[in-house]
Amino acid sequence: MKFLDKLDKAVQTNNSLLCVGLDVDLAKIPQTILQKEDPIYIFNREIINATKDLVCAYKPNIAFYEMHGIYGLQSLIKTIELIESTGLPVILDAKRGDIGHSSAAYAKSIFEVYKADATTISPYLGSDSIEPFLEYRDKGTFVLCLTSNSGAQDFQKNIFKDVAHKVKELNQHNNCGLVVGATRLEELVEIRRIVGDMPILIPGIGAQGGQVKTTVKFGVDPKGNRAIINSSRSIIYASKEDNFAEAAGQEAKKLQDEINQYRWAK
Repeated sequence: MKFLDKLDKAVQTNNSLLCVGLDVDLAKIPQTILQKEDPIYIFNREIINATKDLVCAYKPNIAFYEMHGIYGLQSLIKTIELIESTGLPVILDAKRGDIGHSSAAYAKSIFEVYKADATTISPYLGSDSIEPFLEYRDKGTFVLCLTSNSGAQDFQKNIFKDVAHKVKELNQHNNCGLVVGATRLEELVEIRRIVGDMPILIPGIGAQGGQVKTTVKFGVDPKGNRAIINSSRSIIYASKEDNFAEAAGQEAKKLQDEINQYRWAK
């Protein structure tokens, strides 16, 4: 199944635009989980089981797994396999981007080894660094357009419209998307106008300060879809006690309901 079809199905089935970021910090998970043989995977498994009926996707950030070496990457692969078994899409947040043959290697790693449904990439090196990812027509490629970190102003403010126009041009197989931070609402309006119904991955809700109402209002397409609104820390660390999974489920449900409240507002 193509990524966009898989995403649309998940949005419809779970009535959700919520994406949960699986950015595991071992310093923040319960001691009882740390004592297990594979705490990263077990923590993720419990979060997924508690939220799988409330989300449209999961977004593990590869950095939180790579820093643990082979063990972390094995946990990532197991996590992706578990998510795939639920039928929900996996966006592996890797932010890759390099000259053509290096990008081809990155794409093969992400889509064939880790078997992610989609990934995030940097456009800084130009279209020849993007195209190897787009050759995987059934996968999704989200191009960084305007991110939520303060340093984004250094470069992105001057080129984000160029990025949006170029990615729209490259979207010949409906497998492109953009990453736009929830703290960039004024620009989000213009980006959505440029790209039409292309999916937009929107991090920055919750711990980073993004506002749900305006993010939904300006992020969705005309049908109220195609905005993937990510929250990581405020959900997966809703509790640091043994009830962490239950607390994550409650927080995810709360955010799902809030998103839908504004998604369908007239």
